[in-house]
Amino acid sequence: MNGNKGVASEREKMAAGEWYCCLDPELDVLRDKARAACHAHNTMPPGERGAMAPALRLLFAEASASAFLEAPFHCSYGMNTALDDGVYLNAGCTILDSAPVRIGARSMLGPGVHIYCADHDRDPALRSKGIEIARPVTIGADVWIGGGAIILGGVTIGDGAIVGAGSVVTRDVPPGSTVAGNPARPIGPRG
Repeated sequence: MNGNKGVASEREKMAAGEWYCCLDPELDVLRDKARAACHAHNTMPPGERGAMAPALRLLFAEASASAFLEAPFHCSYGMNTALDDGVYLNAGCTILDSAPVRIGARSMLGPGVHIYCADHDRDPALRSKGIEIARPVTIGADVWIGGGAIILGGVTIGDGAIVGAGSVVTRDVPPGSTVAGNPARPIGPRG
């Protein structure tokens, strides 16, 4: 809790999965830190950057030494993202990690894959005041997500699953299954 007895800060509400106001000075500072780390990653020469710019690696909750992020990359906080061994994110990936995001070992995200944890209030008056809620995203091990796919908050993608390019994933994907479309639906056994 913050200094106001019994009143949770917007950051604490966000972390607890409650409705919070994203137009908060403390959250602004955290997003500025993420922007700076992403800028460092995106502008550093590849030979100097290696798999991931040091500022970005330090920002993440966890980042395996073998995780590799192409540039450009964007995240909203970074502090809620965990990348396991051998994770690969192709160019143009975005992780809006207002809730925890875990990407399992050896999972590959194609170019332009976006993960959106935040969901805004349906009431336009509250939405205009920055009221939102954040839901986690979990991607298992050995998952392949095709380019341009969008993963919404609250989704778990099971180990070994495949998400077709351009899909919008609105609900959980069972391990070993293949989904595609908008919204993503099972498309049959792997071929």
